[in-house]
Parts: sequence; C-alpha cells; structure tokens
Amino acid sequence: MNNINSNRIKEFLSQNAIYIVLVVLVLSIAVTDPRFLSLSILRDILLQSSTRVIIALGAAVVLITGGTDLSAGRVVGLTAVLSASMLQTSDYVRRFFPNMPDLPLWLPVMIAIAAGLIVGWLNGMIVAKFNVPPFIATLGTMVIVYGVNSIYFNLPPNDSQPIGGLRDDFTNLGSGYFLSVPIIVIIAVIISVLAWVLFNKTRLGKNMYAIGGNREAAKVSGINVGRNLLIIYAIAGALYGLAGVLEAARTGGATNNYGNMYELDAIAACVVGGVSTSGGIGTVPGILAGVLIFGVINYGLTFIGVNPYWQLIIKGIIIVTAVAFDIRKYLAKK
Repeated sequence: MNNINSNRIKEFLSQNAIYIVLVVLVLSIAVTDPRFLSLSILRDILLQSSTRVIIALGAAVVLITGGTDLSAGRVVGLTAVLSASMLQTSDYVRRFFPNMPDLPLWLPVMIAIAAGLIVGWLNGMIVAKFNVPPFIATLGTMVIVYGVNSIYFNLPPNDSQPIGGLRDDFTNLGSGYFLSVPIIVIIAVIISVLAWVLFNKTRLGKNMYAIGGNREAAKVSGINVGRNLLIIYAIAGALYGLAGVLEAARTGGATNNYGNMYELDAIAACVVGGVSTSGGIGTVPGILAGVLIFGVINYGLTFIGVNPYWQLIIKGIIIVTAVAFDIRKYLAKK
C-alpha cells in the first residue's frame, strides 16, 4: 500500500511539477513582499506575458513536430515595424509615409500577420521540400528577415528613427480595456483556446504529434508530412506576426530591433512547460505555465530588488534543469 501511495505521489509531482514550481515561485516572492499578490501586479505580469504567450504557442507547434524556429523574434520585429509604419497619426512630424491616408485598422494588422505567415511558409518550404534541418533553415531566415526589416526601417524619411506617434485605435489593442480586462490579455486567451482546439481536436494537431513522435511512422500511416509541415510553420509565422502587431501596440512604437532574442525565451518557456525537445509532446496549459514562470521571474525578482544578472542565472538553471529532465524521460522511454 505504501509503495502504491508513493508511486501515486511521484506520478502526481511529475505530471504537475510545472504548476507546483509556479505556485512556489509566486509564494516565495510574496513572502518577501506581500504586495506581490495584489491584482495590479497580476495585471502587469499578464500584460507583459500576453505577447510572449502567442510567440511561445507558435514556437511550440514547430517544436512538437521535432523542429525548432529561430526566426520568431525577427518576425516579431518585422511585423511590429510594418504595422506601426502604417498606423501613425496624420499630424505626426516624422511620419513613415507622409502622404498615406488613414487606413482602416484591420488592413495594416492583416498585412503584418500575412507577412509573418509568408516567412513561416518559407521556413516550412525550406524544411519540408529541401530537407534542410530546421535549425539551419530558420537561422538563415532569421538573418534575412532582420536584413529586410532594417532596409525597410531605414527608408527615407524615417532613416532608422524609432517609429512613434501611433494612432489611439491601434495602441488601444495593447493598452486598452474591455470590461476592466486588458484587451491584449483577452486576445492572448482567445489564441490560447484556439491553440488548444488545434492541438487536441483537429487532424492537423494529431498529425503534428505523429510527425514529432516518429516521422517515418507518420509517413507510413499515410500522413503527408511535407504539406503538414508547411501549414504548421505558416501558422507559427502568423502567430509571430500577430505578436509583433500587439507588441507595437503595447509599447506605442517600434524599431527594427524589436523581438530580439524573443525566440529563445519562447523556446525556453515551451521546454520548461513540458514541450519535448525531441518532438511529439506538449500541451497548451504547460506552455502557458512556462511563459508565466518566466513572467514571474522577470517581474517578481525585479519587484523585490534582485540583481538582473542573478535573474539570468536563475533562468538559465531552470532551463537546463527542464531540458535535463526531458532528456531523462526520453532516454527512459527508449
């Protein structure tokens, strides 16, 4: 009986470790400063984490197929600049397009998301059709996208100046409220629900896990691996595009350096949240918990005055530990 109870406890701790870590982290910071449990702090953490959630979900669909996507951060930067450049107020002195009429909000937003989708589709094409390893393929597109974005950002009359003077209807997406709930948080929740449906209730989601679990077996079972990878990478790119739009709206501006290193934070959040680096494993709740853990670390440790350099060390330890556990589980299965 004791062995059975012990095994149940171990299984519970193993399956819920990410949530336990999140609760312990929050309580540890709250003990140091009880104000950390206030609603205003929770709101700030959710605001900062909303775009990271969307990026992490995009990174996760690629990771689950057994790939990786290093272009995410630069796509965020590209789409932030694209949307911001077309949604400035008409009287702003340094307008990116001085003679452009005011466009309906949805049009620049859709253009930016479409740009992200195209980059994702190109990633999928390179990986699926030319058999280039995802790490190398997305490393190449990461550099290309940054170059394209920098050329666009340097166009006259902007000449590489930070883009500001954004319209209120645009910034409202990042800083406005609906029924006392931040709009950007509502968008992140909607995307998370749609991602859960994709992961659990669609054929594409099942194929995604099958490809990551065993690509050759997936081919034998009749799954068109190439076509599924194209769609999955395109979805990831579209999510990065949406995140870039929301990041520009949240901060009220954009530069070509927006999104730098966001892909590493997204991958780290996924791995900490239980997405296997070997592919085939990952859940939406786990990904959300992983993002929140890093959100709590970034905000909470700053809140109680921990040196930012120590924060990096703590994040690094968490990432290495999570990957080590993931590899141990993978080897145990083999």
